[in-house]
Amino acid sequence: MSSTVNRVQHTAFIDQYGRQKRKLRISVTDRCNFKCSYCMPEHPEWVKKHHLLSFESLYRFCQFMVQRGIEQIRITGGEPLMRQGVVHFIAQLHRLKQFGLKRISMTTNGHYLGQYALALKQAGLDDLNVSLDSLDEQQFKQLTQKSVCPVLAGIYASQRVGLTVKVNCVLIKNCNENQIVPLTLWAKAHHIELRFIEFMPLDGDQKWSVAQVVTEQDILDELATVFQHIALVGQSHNPARQYIVDGAVVGIISTISHSFCQQCDRLRLTAQGEFYTCLFAEKSVNIKTLLEHLDEHENTTALDTTLTQAIWSKASGFLEIQAQKKDNPRKISMHVMGG
Repeated sequence: MSSTVNRVQHTAFIDQYGRQKRKLRISVTDRCNFKCSYCMPEHPEWVKKHHLLSFESLYRFCQFMVQRGIEQIRITGGEPLMRQGVVHFIAQLHRLKQFGLKRISMTTNGHYLGQYALALKQAGLDDLNVSLDSLDEQQFKQLTQKSVCPVLAGIYASQRVGLTVKVNCVLIKNCNENQIVPLTLWAKAHHIELRFIEFMPLDGDQKWSVAQVVTEQDILDELATVFQHIALVGQSHNPARQYIVDGAVVGIISTISHSFCQQCDRLRLTAQGEFYTCLFAEKSVNIKTLLEHLDEHENTTALDTTLTQAIWSKASGFLEIQAQKKDNPRKISMHVMGG
């Protein structure tokens, strides 16, 4: 593939249920400096750096995907700011906006944002999702083994430079559900969109239980103890069902209790080149070799064929995948997929 994106728009990727793919999530590393139990195994085995896809290969892949209708690219990890060169990679992606890319986003734990916020904005990043599972310092340390102070400072720094910030909170029963009201009050005061996420079976040590899930209805019931006006706005292609809570925007990603898969328009690539059509997919397609030689015409054709087949076969969603699981299913850890 040439270094300049072809202006001709190729056929968009569509699965067997008619869902067009518009969003691509790319994990640039599996490494993270936090130890969140819902994401990271107790003893992670990091991928060797020389096994990661290069930023050059990732950029060629993004070129290819923008040609096929991808409008939004989200950079994830692990913690993406732990990989050297990620800011320059975002600056490269910014060039693709003239060819159809509309948004460049990042999901981060926020620990390094104070250091990188301005550079990210100048590179062309549009918005950030920051993980913040508690405002309480002691509770936050129990959850992550880090202090909450740098995260809060990074959020405020990002706001000052003009980045749009959303905050994500994964709720676990008998752990941090006491943060529902404090986080909502804090988000409202700082004009930040808050999103609560139901605990999903993507934890590193595979100890997830449905009994640990704080459901969407649980969250709404808790909000109703303090806030008078709670109104559902909608969802569309977004994973979160949006509510207006006394004027503040609060989203709830309720994969377990209210699956949103019927509108899914997302695809995922891990840092090692494993392509997933769904966060919960039991299998991936390894396209690393194709991406490393994507400038060769035959590999471009092979990639197109491979992805077209994989995307067309995408399952209807979480419920179908759960129903078809075998006795010993492969479980994907969140720190590899990036959420």
